[in-house]
Amino acid sequence: MSHKRMSSSRLTVLIFALVLSLAGAAFADVRLPAVIGDNMVLQRGEEVSIWGWADPGEQVTATFSWSWMKLTVAADSKGEWEFKIRSPKAGGPYKMTIKGKNAINLDNIMSGEVWVCSGQSNMQWTVQASANPAEEIAAANYPNVRLFTVKRTVAQRPLKDCQGSWASCSPETVPGFSAVGYFFGRELHKRLGVPIGLIHTSWGGTPAEAWTGREVLEAGADFEPILTRHAEIIANYPQAYKEYERKVEEWQEVAEKAKAEGNKPPRRPRAPRGPDHPHTPAGLYNGMIAPLIPYGIQGAIWYQGESNAGRAYQYRRLFPAMITNWREDWGQGNFPFLFVQLANFMETKPEPADSAWAELREAQSMTLSLPNTGMATIIDIGEAKDIHPKNKQDVGRRLALWTLAQTYGRDLVYSGPLHKSMKVEGGKIRLFFDHVGGGLVAAGGEALKGFAVAGADRKFVWADAKIDGDTVVVSSEDVAQPVAVRYAWADNPVCNLYNKEDLPASPFRTDNWPGVTAENK
Repeated sequence: MSHKRMSSSRLTVLIFALVLSLAGAAFADVRLPAVIGDNMVLQRGEEVSIWGWADPGEQVTATFSWSWMKLTVAADSKGEWEFKIRSPKAGGPYKMTIKGKNAINLDNIMSGEVWVCSGQSNMQWTVQASANPAEEIAAANYPNVRLFTVKRTVAQRPLKDCQGSWASCSPETVPGFSAVGYFFGRELHKRLGVPIGLIHTSWGGTPAEAWTGREVLEAGADFEPILTRHAEIIANYPQAYKEYERKVEEWQEVAEKAKAEGNKPPRRPRAPRGPDHPHTPAGLYNGMIAPLIPYGIQGAIWYQGESNAGRAYQYRRLFPAMITNWREDWGQGNFPFLFVQLANFMETKPEPADSAWAELREAQSMTLSLPNTGMATIIDIGEAKDIHPKNKQDVGRRLALWTLAQTYGRDLVYSGPLHKSMKVEGGKIRLFFDHVGGGLVAAGGEALKGFAVAGADRKFVWADAKIDGDTVVVSSEDVAQPVAVRYAWADNPVCNLYNKEDLPASPFRTDNWPGVTAENK
């Protein structure tokens, strides 16, 4: 080749040709989504999907170490292909080979129970930030518990793939993983003795509408304000961003001056919400749930609600709609969906009062009307000054109790008392409960706390409450004709009703009087 400088036009042509050839080679390769890879866990004993991409019409073959079968399928006109295979019984490790014009060999595959772990910051909260981190991390040697974390992503349309990879649970891999997810999975692993796959996909501070498909939000009249509000934000974003840039310039000058004078600089202005904000309706469903479908799962656990507490009445419909959306899109029927009721938080108030957080907890408990759902009550392990309780061990354990009983058929008490009905008896009200277990108890052997009673005037006062068999009888000298009872109805209630299995009663009210969030959309 001549050592003379190549002409710029010829160089451009060669570079363009090289890019095209590389792009063509990349497209020709058989490719798998991130969730299908080494170290993954297949949902045991089920027909599960293996899918990916290749050239349109390309023949793709799959072989498996647990079966003599050899499956072949042709990629469709979009270059997409999918196999349905019967996964093996619990165990492993297994191997899988996917072959087209290239071959992908997958190793160290297990077959067991797969759970999706989703929500906002309390699900995102890591093992290393939870209670007893050094002890928990050192003991996290469970090679047959596999961890997958979806990279946080906002998308305007449902994505086909995500970023993440499977890893065996160890002291090296567990510190940054979801604490609730890990403690839940660890409990299942110990009790069931099978491999556990945990797919963690959460984002702190996010509302439920971000995790719900756009079509579902558009179909519900109750959700129209959510979409209208977002449309206004997007319309105003260009001007809001210009204003933000102006404020940042001013802030930089003030901050530099403060530093020069040895003072603390002011806080940087916050960027306005735009199209890539994690609160975007359907944005996280598109970017962090859709790419996982149709990976075979047993069910999902969910810890969220704080960001919807100001719109609790709307959440009564939004949360069930989200669950139904996931189930329909996954195509696995009404798979188990377990969720965490919000913990106690903020200051304790001396007298009965309205509470947006209590109304959100009520919306969560109402969601139990959906089939195959479960709720872990944690009204006893919150922290007044921290929205992120450090005790994630009990959260995971209580979630696991629900599914051990309901999904895996274990004979155990899996819930604290849930209010069932009431009966007025003169100047008293008798309360009936489900899930009394071995019997009702007042924690610490003290008098029952947290009960309030009201008459027709709707003014609640603290009540005297006593356990009578499997019921609780409440009354007050200040309410001669009681009509309604509330229990633990506060942001941070003082309450102590449990069953003998040490599971706390869920907050409740017997009235349906409009709450403080009734008109909030």
